[in-house]
Amino acid sequence: MANGKSKKKKVIILSVIGFLVLALIAVVILGSNKEEIVYVQTEKVIKRDITEVVTATGKINPEYQVVITPEVTGEIVELPVKEGDKVNKGDLLIRIKPDIYIAQKNRAEANLEAAKSTLNVRKATLDLIEADYKRMQGLFEKGLASNAEIEQAKSSYLQRAGEYEAQKSSVIQASESLKEAQEELAKTVIYAPLTGTISALNVEVGERVLGSGFSQGTNIMTVADLSKMEARVEVDENDVVKISVGDTAKIEIDAFKDKQFHGVVTQIGNSAITSGLGTQNEVVNFEVRILLLLDEGNEVRPGMSCDADIETETVKNVITVPIQSVTARTEMKIEEETDDEVVTVKKEQKKKKLDEIVFLFENGQAKLVKVGTGISDDTYIQITEGLSGGEEVISGPYKAISSEISDGKKVYIEEKKDKKAKKS
Repeated sequence: MANGKSKKKKVIILSVIGFLVLALIAVVILGSNKEEIVYVQTEKVIKRDITEVVTATGKINPEYQVVITPEVTGEIVELPVKEGDKVNKGDLLIRIKPDIYIAQKNRAEANLEAAKSTLNVRKATLDLIEADYKRMQGLFEKGLASNAEIEQAKSSYLQRAGEYEAQKSSVIQASESLKEAQEELAKTVIYAPLTGTISALNVEVGERVLGSGFSQGTNIMTVADLSKMEARVEVDENDVVKISVGDTAKIEIDAFKDKQFHGVVTQIGNSAITSGLGTQNEVVNFEVRILLLLDEGNEVRPGMSCDADIETETVKNVITVPIQSVTARTEMKIEEETDDEVVTVKKEQKKKKLDEIVFLFENGQAKLVKVGTGISDDTYIQITEGLSGGEEVISGPYKAISSEISDGKKVYIEEKKDKKAKKS
């Protein structure tokens, strides 16, 4: 009897275990067939104005500035300006000790006078020899002079004429040397080449500066017109082709956090600015200059850092969707090959041009729609084909749009946080 009860108890236990295993398998199978819930956000497709913007960073510089370097070497004996002073065109900026250049000028003047005196002597001698030569010609014609005498007279005349012409060249040379000495003396005084501000001053009275005749010369100071400032920014090679002279821009200068400046593109560089040449981090940029439209009494200074948003193109009243709504997908292409009544179906993924698509929300499902796109701003992108407006486009999250949802996939609209807050 005990053995019978024990066997019966074992059967019951095994039956229960078997039932639990079957139930567990059923739950797993049913669970695996359960469709994954994808929550999304949506937005109505409407018409907007879109402005395409190219962003770049750079520095503020005067539109016009002149770096002053001396053309002669010497000691600074007069410096009537200091950094920040405003000057008018023609004002004295610097005077270099002129003593040596005055001496050179005086020496050149003396050489010129000596050359002129010698020229006068040569002229008097030539006139005398010319008169003797003409008299000898008259005697020769009358038979009163021999061939040797006329040849001697002619030789003397030509010799003196040559000396006279050579001395004329010496006078010209001495005259040019004097002009050069006067020019060198004049270079000891430097005047303002434009009306502006001394934006940089690198020397003091008593310092010796080097002229730029045989080297770069000493950078004495910089005179800049601070009433006309420009932003010089570097633009990526892929974006610079979108920019045109005359495009408007909004500039933010780091020193003026709460102020936005406006400007106009005046120049686009043709020479590339390359960094990291030959490495994986190689970057190719082009310089773009933007003239700032400033008010009177501005405090913008050269060298300030800035960010520029260059507005390259604007389209009005066009169909738009959020930028993140547009994604790209590849397709699976099926090819059929027939060989002796045998059909072989090959499936292979071929690389094709990526199609731009959006997903619409229709009756609780995602509907894939191919679209054409135009320009974009920071938030929205223009749709040129595929949508007519009024549709409800899926706008997020990014992971769902890029990989989780597909055509016909069931999706659920995620409630906004503010609505949840009101319910709570």
